[in-house]
Amino acid sequence: MPLGAATKQPFGHYSLCRRDPEQCRVEPGPAASPAALDLPLMRLVAGINRDVNRSIAPESDQALYGVEERWTLPTLSRGDCEDYALLKRRRLHDAGVPYGDLLMTVVRKRDGTGHAILTLRTQAGDFVLDNLDDRVRPWAEVPYRFIKRQSSTDPARWVEIETDAEPIVSALSR
Repeated sequence: MPLGAATKQPFGHYSLCRRDPEQCRVEPGPAASPAALDLPLMRLVAGINRDVNRSIAPESDQALYGVEERWTLPTLSRGDCEDYALLKRRRLHDAGVPYGDLLMTVVRKRDGTGHAILTLRTQAGDFVLDNLDDRVRPWAEVPYRFIKRQSSTDPARWVEIETDAEPIVSALSR
C-alpha cells in the first residue's frame, strides 16, 4: 500500500485515544518489520475476521450512543464498521500480532460513503479485514478508494494513502 504524508487522524479515533489511551500507545522497543505471512497467521486472522463479523450485529453509532461518530470496542454485540475493526485489532493483538501490523484504515466504498476496515501489514503485503466480507483479501483486490491509515510506528498518527496508486480490482473479481 503506497503511503504518503502525515494527515489528521479521524475525529472518532482521536476521541478513542483520549478515552482509552491504551488504544494509541506506542509499543516499546524498536519498530518491527511486518509479520511473516504463514499458514498459522492466516488461519488466525481468517478465524478472527469471520468470528467477529458473525458476533456483532450492525448498528449505527446514532442508534447506539445518540451521536454521529463514536469509535469504541463493542460491548453490546452491536456496532458499526470501526467497532468491528477495533475488536478484530484487539483480538489479534491478544493472540500475539503486534499493533504495528494491525492498522485502522479509512476508505470510501463505491457509493462514496466512508468506511473503516482493519489492515494487516505483512511481509507479503497488506491485507484487508472487513465487516462486509468474511474473506481476508489483499488490499489491491478490494473495491474501495483508500484514504488514510494509522502509522505502523505510532497508532495515534495517521498517514495518507496515495490516491494516484489506487488499487485496480482484478478482472477476475469483476
